[in-house]
Amino acid sequence: MKHFFYVILAAATLLALYACNDETIGVSITDSVSSIIEDSSFVITGHSVRNDRVQMRTSTKMLGMIHVDGFGDLSAEAVTSWMPAITIDTAGTRAEWIDSCRLKLRLPYRDGFTGDSLAPMRLDVYRLNKSLPSPIYSDFDPTGYYDSSDLLASESYSPLSGWMEVSTSYVTGTGEYDTVRVISVPLPVELGRELFTTYKNNPETFASPKAFADIFPGIYITNSYGSGHVVNIRGMELDVYYRKYAHLTDTTDTIYPAQCQSYLASTPEVVSNNIIDFNIDDAITSMVNSGEPLIVAPAGYEVQVRFPIQDIIDNYQANVGNNQSIINTLSLELPVSVPLTQYNIQPPTYLLMVKTSKKETFINGDSLVNNKDSFYAVYDALNKKYEFKGLRDYVINIINNQGGIATEDDFNFTITPVDVTTYTYSSSYSYYYGSSSTSTVTKISPMVSRPAIVRLLLDQAKIKITYSKQIVN
Repeated sequence: MKHFFYVILAAATLLALYACNDETIGVSITDSVSSIIEDSSFVITGHSVRNDRVQMRTSTKMLGMIHVDGFGDLSAEAVTSWMPAITIDTAGTRAEWIDSCRLKLRLPYRDGFTGDSLAPMRLDVYRLNKSLPSPIYSDFDPTGYYDSSDLLASESYSPLSGWMEVSTSYVTGTGEYDTVRVISVPLPVELGRELFTTYKNNPETFASPKAFADIFPGIYITNSYGSGHVVNIRGMELDVYYRKYAHLTDTTDTIYPAQCQSYLASTPEVVSNNIIDFNIDDAITSMVNSGEPLIVAPAGYEVQVRFPIQDIIDNYQANVGNNQSIINTLSLELPVSVPLTQYNIQPPTYLLMVKTSKKETFINGDSLVNNKDSFYAVYDALNKKYEFKGLRDYVINIINNQGGIATEDDFNFTITPVDVTTYTYSSSYSYYYGSSSTSTVTKISPMVSRPAIVRLLLDQAKIKITYSKQIVN
């Protein structure tokens, strides 16, 4: 349906408005009539495709095992190499004064797990004996990268059994305080002493993840008992607790107990991976086979769509003719429905829409959206929809650089679930209005933070283009 809004504008105003536009047709120096046109008469089509092998580009981990009616059987394990601390505190202490060593798995305090919060489970932690490959994918087989004799720890846990800790945010890097739950896994004290001694004798081994991997390639965390939940690990570190000697005065010395330093962390800069085994429920398979466009994560389904860009351009050019014009906006609104599942599995928080031909390059290159061949949208839970708003550059690029003729590559997009990392910083401060902040997207990666499912209602999708046309009197 098209809507026409007519506005009488002075010639000088129009000249000022259109002088800096990307695409124009004709020139006017006389009084004219301007119409603002909204066209939403386009249809998008698509279908689900299995995406069971994804490349991990994030330090986020899933761990656990769960059966969900209407969703499937999901098992998640993890491997990671380490980012070593640049310096380790060796002043006034010694290896034998290291008292304990712990692996800390940090979960969001809210929404940090899916399933039964009290289901008892056990995890095992193994030391890797060789460096992880890169790139690495969700179907990675850790066989050969560890030995059963390399078991570092075995610990029972449930999402609510971890102790609560207040720490600086490891998600946005804002310096704001965030409440998290921590699954704290005791490791052999000998490991902490080994790392201390290695650093003291040869600090160069801690200079980079690559150098450090030669002495400690990483860890493998697996489920060894139980089923009932998967947890969302947003941060992982290895902390060492030690005593420290200090000289206070000429006559007074002391030893401080329970000092703590994080020797190692799993960060986005090092090789890490979720090992996903997902047997999808027959109900989902049946919906996909019947043509339903479903998004399922992690390592489940994505949707390939055909975007009617040539119809949009043809309608636009036919309507504006030789008159001066400008495209204001192009957007895609995707209504959704949420299939009924046990534990009320929810839609992904973010969806990425990227040209199918460029999807692997986007993921492999750790890219950000450019609004020409890649876009992302945030789930609107209140209205049950996603809206991709920034498609204007996409259509203008085809008009200006391809003569308005779309290639096959321009039609085909993949919509896939992603995790988006943002950095928030204070942008201004006013005595009267206080401070304000700005968020910048720093990373987009395949979704592995939690189970998710959503059905895209493509038959109800709304593609809307708005443009202004100047008709010369």
